Amino acid sequence: MTCGIFHLISLKKLQEIRIVMNEERSKNSLTPYVIEDTGRGERSMDIFSRLLKDRIVFIGTDITDHVANVVVAQLLFLRMEDPKKDVNLYINSMGGYITAGLAIYDVLQWMGCRINTYCIGQASSMGALLLAAGTKGHRYALPNSRIMIHQPIGGVGGSSADIALQAKEILYLKKRIHEIMAEATGQNVERIAQDSERDFYMSPLEAKEYGLIDEVVTPKK
Repeated sequence: MTCGIFHLISLKKLQEIRIVMNEERSKNSLTPYVIEDTGRGERSMDIFSRLLKDRIVFIGTDITDHVANVVVAQLLFLRMEDPKKDVNLYINSMGGYITAGLAIYDVLQWMGCRINTYCIGQASSMGALLLAAGTKGHRYALPNSRIMIHQPIGGVGGSSADIALQAKEILYLKKRIHEIMAEATGQNVERIAQDSERDFYMSPLEAKEYGLIDEVVTPKK
């Protein structure tokens, strides 16, 4: 597998596009903005909107409720635009909230088109689950990326009744994640549960052997 799958922008388009940094549009981070020549003048859009135009969704932070809502909205838009055309999901995430990750997972399964997933940097915890959630045969990782699975982490508090309810919910989510990962990888639930007891790190090649991805992307020489 070569990096030909990374089809963000053609060389021709690169000649028409300039990426500029606009600090005023974001107080907390630098957001790249693209200025594109449309033939009728220039049009400015943030880099994530430009990627979305090519049906690319990028998760590059912890998976919070806010991030999940943004990703789900992007996926719903792409499904409305063309329900059969591929979607490309790039992941560089340490993980995040279980329910937020499962919201994205459910929408990915519902999309009805091929979902190509790519790990760049790392896909840990819920990030690994979303990486594995891509269409089988189309789940990729770059050579120096890392993949990690582990059991859900959460605290409980309150009255004894509250603690019992929260513990029951955590155990349910743990079981459900194990079932999803088993289905995605081809491993049995017992193996997933055993490996997830501690942080279980994998190289791309190990993740491929585990069934979590299908190909390791090698740079084109």
